[in-house]
Amino acid sequence: MKGLLLIILITLTTDAIAQDSIPRMRRYYGYDVDTVPKLDLIDIFSKTFHIHGKKMPKKGDKRVYYSLVPIPTNIPGGGVALITSTNAAFYMGPRASTNLSNVSFAPSFSFKGRFSFSFHSNIWLMGNKDNVTGDMRFIINPQYTWGLGEGVSNDQKEILNSNYFRFYQTWLHKLDGGQWMAGLGYMLDWNSAIKFKNNDSVSLPEFSHYEYGTQLGKHSVSSGISFNLQKDARQNSINPQSGYFFNTVLRYNFKWLGSSENWPSLYVDYRRYLHFGDERSQNVLALWGFYWTALSNKTPYLDLPSIGWDPTTHSGRGITQNRYRGKGLWDLEAEYRRDITANGFLGFVVFANMNAVTKLGEYRFTAPHPAVGTGLRVKFNKRSNTNIAFDYGVSSTGGRFSMMLGEAF
Repeated sequence: MKGLLLIILITLTTDAIAQDSIPRMRRYYGYDVDTVPKLDLIDIFSKTFHIHGKKMPKKGDKRVYYSLVPIPTNIPGGGVALITSTNAAFYMGPRASTNLSNVSFAPSFSFKGRFSFSFHSNIWLMGNKDNVTGDMRFIINPQYTWGLGEGVSNDQKEILNSNYFRFYQTWLHKLDGGQWMAGLGYMLDWNSAIKFKNNDSVSLPEFSHYEYGTQLGKHSVSSGISFNLQKDARQNSINPQSGYFFNTVLRYNFKWLGSSENWPSLYVDYRRYLHFGDERSQNVLALWGFYWTALSNKTPYLDLPSIGWDPTTHSGRGITQNRYRGKGLWDLEAEYRRDITANGFLGFVVFANMNAVTKLGEYRFTAPHPAVGTGLRVKFNKRSNTNIAFDYGVSSTGGRFSMMLGEAF
């Protein structure tokens, strides 16, 4: 694991390794440059049921690429949920100068009382001059909690119920003379009906000794403005083949905006994608690191940085969501992605990650919590390069299987 940490840190500080080897024209999804025809589940469905759509438009024409699939997956709080994930990818301008936009919609439900509705959007306007992103969620959310820092042991964990609503909207505008973008956003996190499943008393000392957002039966609101700085050199955020992504979000929550307390936070995210070998096949090393911290002692408990609650909710595969929570959190991840079949229909990944959070009452990090795993990829839509991902990760706290439409990062 120390080797993984060293590799990621070296890569984060240099752009000299495996520079963008894929010519931009070769990365246009919808422009077939392969000698071996690509295959996806849509092709198989069309051939099996003799359904044939319109011929693909010529390079440069606008097109919307849809992906819809029902996915069963395990959830926080135990049990299995059925998620119907729908993704639409499209261009808002010429492909030579405009990134691929996408929106996704994923309602889910389980037989143990969890329901969620989420809508995400990442819209690139013509020429990448403006980027508009959105994240809206409503979750009836029974979830395990272990307290802060290392937390309690697994046999002492508790199911904490709450109703969660999120509304994030960000607008970024390109700065003159480069790819850097800056802008403002509004962020709302609302947790209501907070209570433990089994009783009204609190048996977790890390919860009961924390003053903010822990009043049972009450609610906590974090409503604030964000200041954002971003540089995105990926053409396709659904499944990047090369490039990098940097994002910084400084958030201030204010009582005059409806927040329960005044408190700020900082989130810094960097991702790097290194492509090797044949430009027509997937052979990618993906690296991801983020640092997330609350800058106040008044942050509500459920809004504190927690593994699996990053903006993608995909961090820490192999570790249960919420397992580690604290005032500060860092996470490092690496994943190798490779095609199995020449037509791109099947692929595999191997991944490793580690994270650490701060301890209760002090800004000192715990020892790293590592996890490793592997996964299978099935091409769902070759035009948007969307995969169905089947992943299994293991850590010292156990194993975890997950399925998703698209990549973890």
